Amino acid sequence: MKNQLSLKDTIYNNILEDILSLEFKPNQILTEGYLIEKYGCSKTPIREALHVLCSDNVLRNIPRCGYEVVSLTTDDIRSMLQFRYILESGALALNYKSFTEQQIKTLEEIDSNCTKADKNLLEHWKYNTEFHLTMLSFCKNSYAYAELERTLSRLRRGYAQLRWNDMENRPLSLDTQSHALIIKALREQKLDDLKLALEKDLGDFGPIGLDFNGIVKTKD
Repeated sequence: MKNQLSLKDTIYNNILEDILSLEFKPNQILTEGYLIEKYGCSKTPIREALHVLCSDNVLRNIPRCGYEVVSLTTDDIRSMLQFRYILESGALALNYKSFTEQQIKTLEEIDSNCTKADKNLLEHWKYNTEFHLTMLSFCKNSYAYAELERTLSRLRRGYAQLRWNDMENRPLSLDTQSHALIIKALREQKLDDLKLALEKDLGDFGPIGLDFNGIVKTKD
């Protein structure tokens, strides 16, 4: 049973990574037979992995057809970015004065890694995720942390969907250029600057983002 669960997790991760890399594209239909052949395993772990992916809203089960790769819409991404702003700005407003210099330096180190990963989309997103989760962890609210972690996990798919074919036109480092402004505001303990920097950071989400009224905008 343990080996079967381990294989299910492996298949889950493989399918998810193939979706993130756009080998499986949004709205594409995947069948059990195709996945069994691709990953070289039996039907049971494939079905178990597909069940979890459907529960996570990564795939949608279409009876007698297969499993559709769920495409995140602009409205989906907008809602998650708005939620992130409410969550992160609220937590920071309560705790921005308590950040220590060592904690701020930790954020600078993570941001440096984010900038270095300018050619690797998934690695870049990993460090961006680490930056925001680490910052929220310093606010010491485990519930807020868990909600942000869940939202960032889903946004990773939206980020890959939007950015995979746009890396040559817009360097990945531009998507996190406002990290420096966030760090500066934390160091100077300026809440208004901190909120503005966070808005700018969310506004740099790939080809779309939020303007200061919380409305999705399209990059020129």
